[in-house]
Amino acid sequence: MSAASRAPQRSSRTRTARSRAAVFAATAAAAALTLSACSSGGTSGGGGQTNFVMGKNGIATADKGERADAPDLSGETVDGKQLDVAGFKGKVVVINVWGSWCPPCRAEAPGFEKVYQELKGQGVQFVGINTRDTSTGPARAFDEEFGISYPSLYDPTGKLMLRFKKGTLNPQSIPSTLVIDRTGKIAARTLQPLSEDKLRTMIKPVLAEK
Repeated sequence: MSAASRAPQRSSRTRTARSRAAVFAATAAAAALTLSACSSGGTSGGGGQTNFVMGKNGIATADKGERADAPDLSGETVDGKQLDVAGFKGKVVVINVWGSWCPPCRAEAPGFEKVYQELKGQGVQFVGINTRDTSTGPARAFDEEFGISYPSLYDPTGKLMLRFKKGTLNPQSIPSTLVIDRTGKIAARTLQPLSEDKLRTMIKPVLAEK
């Protein structure tokens, strides 16, 4: 075979290799995006005296005597109703900060609804805090797409996040998830997307408390 006839084959193989490399890079980038938080909140940093322990699984917890009170989390929901999280006192409350524009939030949403359905009969209430959506339309579409049945407060400018005190288990990224115990105190927090298993791991010790 002449050099001239071999050249097109080498060119074709080079183009195929480059195409495969591009697909692999795009897939890896998408996976990395799905597994990382959408943004750092930068609204209520963790300075000051802290009374919580960060676990190797990325979940920070506080002992009963060291927990801070959850702030006032009340206002209008994405579907136009009024909600006050304090009304759920006596239940374990799971707070999830999310945005319809956030890929990790979309990835974890089906698992959150599944775990909510499993645990709501045991005295667990889920509440979302939708933030940085400029209108409630995308948030309502998100809930419909993923079958979310629990309510979400509409917080486009992050005012509710600012109510958490520095040095406590406060939300600092999107998504963030917190578990509030039956007395209204913050028991656990994570600043990363959660699988179903990790979400259950985060809730069950607080649910088991007497």
